[in-house]
Amino acid sequence: MEIILTQDVPNLGFKDDLVTVKDGYATNYLIPKGYAIIAVSSEKKKLAETIRQRAHREEKVKKEAEKIAEKLQDMQVKIGAKVGTSGKIFGSVNALQIAEAIKEQFDIDIDRKKIMVDGDSIKEVGSYTAKINLHKEVRPEIKFEVVGE
Repeated sequence: MEIILTQDVPNLGFKDDLVTVKDGYATNYLIPKGYAIIAVSSEKKKLAETIRQRAHREEKVKKEAEKIAEKLQDMQVKIGAKVGTSGKIFGSVNALQIAEAIKEQFDIDIDRKKIMVDGDSIKEVGSYTAKINLHKEVRPEIKFEVVGE
């Protein structure tokens, strides 16, 4: 079934993307939750007009995202965490703590929802990478290190 996403859906697409999904996923989850609408011809025409009007604004947002990505490219973020004797962290390091560390250390404000960490959370001291979805086409990777306090 072809649908038009009304908002960003992780691992599926971004707002106003035309995607094909299985019928059950669309009718039982995406459409009732308001994440998508069925892609009939009239909705496709509205989508085309919306995309055409938004193209100029989108280019401006993309340039800003590229500037932020350029700043993030060579950064090494350090995140302090309380550590037990075995090297394990009490709790875990997640996207919220990464966003706060970037804001604190480099004064760049990034929404925590745009930060994707492999495995959702980090439970040991070490070096890791996270992807940041600044824009559809701009997804820099940032290196961060979890250190014991």
